[in-house]
Amino acid sequence: MADQLTLAFDTSAAHCAVALLLGDTLLASRVEDMQKGQAERLMPLLEDLLADTGKGWSDLDRIGVGVGPGNFTGIRISVSTARGLALSLGIPAIGVSSLQAMAFTPSQTALTLAVLDARQGNVYCQMFDKGGLPLGEPHLSSEQDIGNNSPQGAPLIVGHNCAALAGRLGGTQVDMTARDMVRAIARIASRRSPDGTRPAPLYLRPADAAPPRDPAPVIL
Repeated sequence: MADQLTLAFDTSAAHCAVALLLGDTLLASRVEDMQKGQAERLMPLLEDLLADTGKGWSDLDRIGVGVGPGNFTGIRISVSTARGLALSLGIPAIGVSSLQAMAFTPSQTALTLAVLDARQGNVYCQMFDKGGLPLGEPHLSSEQDIGNNSPQGAPLIVGHNCAALAGRLGGTQVDMTARDMVRAIARIASRRSPDGTRPAPLYLRPADAAPPRDPAPVIL
């Protein structure tokens, strides 16, 4: 719809990123780099974005939100905010994976491999065909093993360590920023038909949480 207004946001990494899309036209986007504090900053940033474009909460038609994989706490912040806004405004909230958002622009021209750092020598990765449709499910892989099961050819590679991976796999690196990602989330969410499901975090591995050092208290 030409007049559909989509508000998108993402806090799945060390940033707070927001974008506003009217139909296919990007009205504005904002990105603030931050290691922590997204929970306190997200709503004010959204309100500033709406005010700067002369829009209000009641003007929105749908919400787009990044659901990861990525930072566990950051994903929860965005997903819970999207659910709350969708419920209070009576509009759909569409969850978009970080990997699909990363691959969205390059995959319009060629086969694209999206890669996210999962730490400890691992990565989250997923392949997308020309047009942005996924070829298989997102998965956790050793960085050294990435590409072993990829289709033949020279795919575009976007994300973590893309220059080195492109050199090793014979592909072409594509640089991507948090601003690019949140804009892609907005565009994907605006085109996807709501199916009635609420956005949910996309976790591909357990949280990195160390067990407590002290023994549990004895319950009498």
